[in-house]
Amino acid sequence: VQLQASGGGWVQAGGSLRLSCVASGSIIRIDDMRWYRQGPAKQRELVAFVSRGDTTNYLDSVKGRFTISRDTAKNTVYLQMNSLKPEDTGVYYCNCDIHTQYALRTYWGQGTQVTVSS
Repeated sequence: VQLQASGGGWVQAGGSLRLSCVASGSIIRIDDMRWYRQGPAKQRELVAFVSRGDTTNYLDSVKGRFTISRDTAKNTVYLQMNSLKPEDTGVYYCNCDIHTQYALRTYWGQGTQVTVSS
């Protein structure tokens, strides 16, 4: 199983980006899907979560600006980021709980860089 994240880039404050993460491989089912981020000299933090039943939750600092969604048929999770701020800068990682024929495991994507300039 592999997770491939994309969509990062450079944007000015107030701009928008849309991140995507596609899971591939011998997948039977994907349960919870998440986006984490790690800013410069900061610990990795959970930004957003979506359950298989589409329940969502967000880091307080991104509520009202970010939207997480999923396309279960495409094994894909998205993060729409609007009104970006310099403090949103960091590497964004997708993280998913995936059932294969062997086990349930949590997988990480490789990360995509988001840079927001003031």
